[in-house]
Amino acid sequence: MKANSASGMAVNDECKLKFLELKAKRNYRFIVFKIEERIQQVMVDRLGKPDESYEDFTACLPANECRYAVFDFDFTTDENCKKSKIFFIAWSPDTSKVRSKMLYASSKDRFKRELDGIQVELQATDPSEISMDIIKGRAL
Repeated sequence: MKANSASGMAVNDECKLKFLELKAKRNYRFIVFKIEERIQQVMVDRLGKPDESYEDFTACLPANECRYAVFDFDFTTDENCKKSKIFFIAWSPDTSKVRSKMLYASSKDRFKRELDGIQVELQATDPSEISMDIIKGRAL
């Protein structure tokens, strides 16, 4: 675990481990991460089972707290090819605390670099910005 000099944020090893399992073994549909401010560390907040839906994923993003998340999105192209893309979502609702928003914003790029294999990044402040239409549009 290495601390980030810019924001002092460390990344818990479990974050990388679970992401690798999502990417390589597809053990999870999504992972939600949170910053534990008390210990200055990014931790795993919730693991989505492979059969959980996108609605299950969006339902577990808190309405007034920031989170990072990755979602493994399966889709079929116009040519009828089955594909998947790993989305990184920076969830920062308008109603969350300013300090929290700043902490998540300043730690995001470094945390994202720890997760090798992210294909699409989205920033969202409310659920409409991560609607299924937007996800599909960014995946194709």
